[in-house]
Amino acid sequence: MSYKIITLPTYRAVGLKWEGTFSEIVPNLQNVIQQVEDRADELENKVNTNVLLGLSYHVIENGFAHYAVYEVSEQQGIPDGMIEIRVPEWTYVKTTHNKGEDIQKTYTDLHEWLFDSDYTAFKEAGVDYYDPYMPIKHEHYPVNRDSNDPHFDIYIPIVRK
Repeated sequence: MSYKIITLPTYRAVGLKWEGTFSEIVPNLQNVIQQVEDRADELENKVNTNVLLGLSYHVIENGFAHYAVYEVSEQQGIPDGMIEIRVPEWTYVKTTHNKGEDIQKTYTDLHEWLFDSDYTAFKEAGVDYYDPYMPIKHEHYPVNRDSNDPHFDIYIPIVRK
């Protein structure tokens, strides 16, 4: 695996939010992601039409809040039933999960890299997280991915130890 430290500027995204426990992911989260993909044409001002964002925040015990969204420009309205999220400028460690690899191993390797590095996961002040190791996970999915064997980029917000 390769790891890169990058800073992404603040951005705005619009889509759907799902909250639940790990046991509720299938099929609930998958349905929300599919709904966003089905409604992508409603977002006329997407910044990158080829990338669906999965922004996970581990703020629920045994679960998380997940935003299935597209990055959009300021001109984009918020379609009925959708929500907006603004992501601040953060520094991330970025890696790629490749098709044909085990997702759990990708995250285990990333966790080990973080543990051995000069960085630790960023936590927003005043927010209670239930995953101390990777409380915020941002995944960037190509829209043409194979849902049964996906490839995607992983971005974990970090700060120096």
